[in-house]
Amino acid sequence: MNYLETTNWLFSQLPLYQNVGKSAYKADLNKTLGLAKHLRNPENKFKSIHVGGTNGKGSTAHMLASVLQEASYKVGLYTSPHLKDFRERIRINGAVISENFVVDFVATNKSFFESNSLSFFEMSVGMAFDYFAQEQVDIAIIEVGLGGRLDSTNIIKPKVSVITNIGLDHTQFLGTKLEDIAREKAGIIKPDTPIVIGETQLETEIVFIDKATKEKSPLYFADQLINEIYSTDLKGDYQMRNVRTVLQTIDVLNKAEFTISKEVVQRGLLKVSENTGLHGRWEVLGSSPKIICDTAHNREGLKLVFKQLLEEEFEKLHLVLGMVNDKDIYSLLKLFPVSAHYYFCKPNVTRGLGASQLADIFTENGFKGSIYSSVKNALNAAKKSASKGDIIYIGGSTFVVAEII
Repeated sequence: MNYLETTNWLFSQLPLYQNVGKSAYKADLNKTLGLAKHLRNPENKFKSIHVGGTNGKGSTAHMLASVLQEASYKVGLYTSPHLKDFRERIRINGAVISENFVVDFVATNKSFFESNSLSFFEMSVGMAFDYFAQEQVDIAIIEVGLGGRLDSTNIIKPKVSVITNIGLDHTQFLGTKLEDIAREKAGIIKPDTPIVIGETQLETEIVFIDKATKEKSPLYFADQLINEIYSTDLKGDYQMRNVRTVLQTIDVLNKAEFTISKEVVQRGLLKVSENTGLHGRWEVLGSSPKIICDTAHNREGLKLVFKQLLEEEFEKLHLVLGMVNDKDIYSLLKLFPVSAHYYFCKPNVTRGLGASQLADIFTENGFKGSIYSSVKNALNAAKKSASKGDIIYIGGSTFVVAEII
């Protein structure tokens, strides 16, 4: 198989959560552990940092990678989902994994994958770990896919674990209360391993304290300990929370075996996009009218994004909006500005919610907008309607942003 055939095979083997939803979720690590053994446990052959949380874990992972790259380390970075190309998930010093490695890895292990009915995510994690081991990275930043305790990445033994925050997302898997979700995400806390919590939250603080105490793991709440803040090239106001988390994590690393100066940290934070290829976080795609996209898709993320959006200067606001079909849209409606004009569309994935269904929910609740057959058509319509002093915002789902990046 060539690269396209290989990735198509990966995507089609078993239900992929990001594409089809709940039926892809697997609630144990047995198959991941079996794959790791088959690959001769590559996860034990490199140092790592484990990054989880509801919002900000992707940005935080990319920030950490950029800082460590600036410190001259060879840095692996595993994140999900990708926007355009599967290889975005697996990088070393910003460069994506080669097509040849992807093809060869699948060809070599395909019979094992099939005989053990491995999921897309399990295969992807195994590929990342094997790649980082073979390339002998100095350290790898590993982003949790879903939850923490039962996530396939949770077989590593990191130098430090990070949990950015807790919000109500993926409640069908993780629970409907913040405390329940926190317990699942606290599953990445390892014995005698420092844990950094990005944001102190009343409902979840005791969960992390109890888990860290049980595991005898040093616990750091970044927002209680970090006062000095550095600038970053990631422009969303919400990134300042992630910067604090990164600074605390770097401080923990410096107490161990790493040497990362303040100057290196500052430089790394200013070069995140350049060093790592990160896209889709308050990304400005055009001016006159100003066009902004952001991958925020849950209550906490959208609340922060719309707060910043409404602080912008504009004559009219245009929202190109698409969502997935397992999202509790009614609980999010109060976050959206009623005064904006909406361009409803369906992201091009099986899990995407039909544009007409999305429009019905919004128009029944006082919003105004039109229906379009694709994200591209919706954006083109917004561009035709907008004046130079207007703003066009594109979002609601990572998949919507992926189609216009």
